[in-house]
Amino acid sequence: MSPFWIMIATLALAVLGYLLGRSRSIRLAGGDTRALHSRPGYHGWNVALFTALPALLLLAGARLFHAPGWVAPAALVLALAGLGLSLSRTTPQFRARNSVERVIRGVLVVCALIAIATTLAIVLSLVFESARFFQMYPWQDFFFGTEWTPSFGGGSKLGMLPLLWGTLYISLIALLVAVPIGLYAAIYMSDYASPRVRSVVKPAIEVLAGIPTIVYGLFALVTVGPLLRDWIAQPLGLGSGGSSVMTAGVVMGMMLIPFVSSLSDDIINAVPQSLRDGSLAMGSTHSETIRQVVLPAALPGIVGAILLAASRAIGETMIVVLGAGAMAKISPNPFEAMTTITVKIVGQLTGDNDFASPETLVAFALGLTLFVMTLGLNILALYIVRKYREQYE
Repeated sequence: MSPFWIMIATLALAVLGYLLGRSRSIRLAGGDTRALHSRPGYHGWNVALFTALPALLLLAGARLFHAPGWVAPAALVLALAGLGLSLSRTTPQFRARNSVERVIRGVLVVCALIAIATTLAIVLSLVFESARFFQMYPWQDFFFGTEWTPSFGGGSKLGMLPLLWGTLYISLIALLVAVPIGLYAAIYMSDYASPRVRSVVKPAIEVLAGIPTIVYGLFALVTVGPLLRDWIAQPLGLGSGGSSVMTAGVVMGMMLIPFVSSLSDDIINAVPQSLRDGSLAMGSTHSETIRQVVLPAALPGIVGAILLAASRAIGETMIVVLGAGAMAKISPNPFEAMTTITVKIVGQLTGDNDFASPETLVAFALGLTLFVMTLGLNILALYIVRKYREQYE
């Protein structure tokens, strides 16, 4: 029998165990459920969990570690053993609720550990591969180099400063577009809009969050780029190309508006109404109440929304590829083509590349740099939020 059908059989046994455990507890109590320590449903779940969990864990371990073929049928035997043992423990005095709660708590702990282990695995993989890269390429040239000219034939210059400049430049423009518009939209929806208007405006804004980023990239390539070129860049003599930092930043800011707006709206709505009423009772106007009471109270959540938007902007790829181009250089002109770290990570890992060469391993060093950047943003935001919260309290 294949592992798939063994898993199906195990789940079927678990369902059967639930029904048997529940009916057995009622029968042993003489039909009076008040004589049971736990409700009949808990007795059923206790049998189901002890039937399914050990067998499913054995199946998962066998799949993960490529165990011999006899291990899968052994899981079915383990499920039958768990069914029989848990049914024998089903008595009116058995604390089934406590047993089920312990199992559920254990499952939750395992899920939390999986999340932590996944993060640790990501970090370690980046660190180890980056260490291999720095054994082949000087770290001073990587962190402080101003030229990015990879060549698999030799003589590569892999300075990350042009990529870092493009990443921060585009992200800054995107936040300058998304944060004011998103925050003001959130204030309007939470404190000014009527319920009827809110029911139309909020879903309309959140539609932007469901648009694939490749569509935004096409919009930048076909519409926004030519408009900025024809209306601003060429008349001012700043550039003649449709691909530019400004194009990618503006379109990325449009993409980030629903993130800032929706999260800020939820946070502002969570501010107690008593704070608003107290401010109005003291003679403050509606706008003064929002500016001096509501926004300070909601600041931690707003900072979190801005941080989420910044992280999304730093990690975006498709909009940059189609809107900003792939030119790695440092320039203050926002109407010139540049690129970001994520674009070059994709470029270095695309195709049949040799993972023993610095031109490929540099992608892991760039990924580690992005991770440190986002971690620094989180730490800075946490510091700002805690400091402001102390002053507000």
